[in-house]
Amino acid sequence: MAKANKAAETHEEPELETQAEESASERPKMDLSVEIKKAGPCKKHVHVRVPRAEIDRFYEDTVKAEASVAVVPGFRPGHVPAKLVEKRLKSELAAKVKQRVLFESMEQLSSNKDLDPINEPDLDIEAIEIPEEGDFEYEFDVEVRPEFDLPNYDGLTIERPIRTITDGDVDKHVENFLSQYGQLVPSEEPLESGDVVSVAIESTHDEKKLLEVSEASLRVRPVLRFTDAELNGFDKLLSGAKAGDERETGVTVAREAETVELRGEKVAVKFRVLDVKRWRKPELTKELLTRIGVESEDELREEIKKSLDRRVTYEQRQAVRDQVLEKITESATWDLPEQLVRRQVENALRRTILEMQQAGFTTREIQARENKLRQNAVSSTRHALKEHFILDKIAEKESIEVGPADIETEIRLMAVQRGESPRRVRARLEKTGMIENLEAQIRERKAVDIILDRAKYKDKPMELSLDERIEPVPYSVCHTAVATEVAEPEAGEEAAP
Repeated sequence: MAKANKAAETHEEPELETQAEESASERPKMDLSVEIKKAGPCKKHVHVRVPRAEIDRFYEDTVKAEASVAVVPGFRPGHVPAKLVEKRLKSELAAKVKQRVLFESMEQLSSNKDLDPINEPDLDIEAIEIPEEGDFEYEFDVEVRPEFDLPNYDGLTIERPIRTITDGDVDKHVENFLSQYGQLVPSEEPLESGDVVSVAIESTHDEKKLLEVSEASLRVRPVLRFTDAELNGFDKLLSGAKAGDERETGVTVAREAETVELRGEKVAVKFRVLDVKRWRKPELTKELLTRIGVESEDELREEIKKSLDRRVTYEQRQAVRDQVLEKITESATWDLPEQLVRRQVENALRRTILEMQQAGFTTREIQARENKLRQNAVSSTRHALKEHFILDKIAEKESIEVGPADIETEIRLMAVQRGESPRRVRARLEKTGMIENLEAQIRERKAVDIILDRAKYKDKPMELSLDERIEPVPYSVCHTAVATEVAEPEAGEEAAP
């Protein structure tokens, strides 16, 4: 079958992939009887019949190939009788014939215009056997791209947020950036917003213990964001607390949390304060500037301004993209299989993380966005998949391609923003399976660019986001496993400006 869609999960069948690659012109077309029926949203059922004559042809070719290389005492190489090969290698011949028949018939199916697969078929190869007599039949289900008509995407009216970075913006972000290089010092004073608190966390439901964290270091902010719940008023809950104090509250589990039985349920969360630390603002010395990687305060401000410019570009692009996608997905009323959507949850999250890394967001900001998406993982992924299929179809219509140079340019940009070598960035992307995500992302971006080039704009002022209200934690309040400890935040742990 055709290779899976870049945004969709692949399920490779190694038995079929081991076959030698031959071009369609080098082998005769098989005389197949194929019946394709719709089997549900984005799914088709395929029934294939291979005539006996085709199986016999493959069998004879396989016997000849084996006889030419078989080593049998008493016979010269290449002169072993076919009947002897058939007798000695009966099971091996059957396995190879099955492989070839399946491989070549599936390859031929991949050019069928009635199929547009997004992953490998649901086919149990081990359970399939070719009969000794008569035709060979097999069937399978396969997920396919949804069928829909493209909406009109020319001449859309879009509100475009605009903002010019000011000295005041830079002042605010310089102070925020430098706070990361400050020193955490023990504090005997009552806890207040902005402090760093070490706490033990425990969650329960109907007296059953769920999450248990022996020690986590958290910045006290208005919102504590778990992967499946949010605690609003976290700073007020811990206000005035000292080491040894306990504070308890309740949170509501997200409607799309991974733990199905607790969705929408109230879970009790208890915090036991272990110690309190306060940030001491650092002095902007030559040593600190060198540590940051700049030579002067002016250079630091210039780097932060560049970072803010990238953020404005990202936020502007996201706002415009969201409007574009909202308009072109209004007619996307077609369904997607729940199984497909759930498989794509992690993939969609990886793509969002990749985009934010490219835009220069900090680790904490990325974690906060990831947690928010996880709380609405299914619906947000379903919407993202619909966007993908529409943009992919637009890219196909507009003959958009992504070449190696496009990927290398993107990798170099990420490397510069994260202070790493391009080789290291590429290695990480390949190891995590995000390199194909990057290719799909670039292709979709080019499709959006075409829409934007043909759009009409209305400019409006843009607020510069700096959400210091949220403290994300990589924990689920529903998990029964004991979580690992969170290391105390260190100075300069965020990405460079």
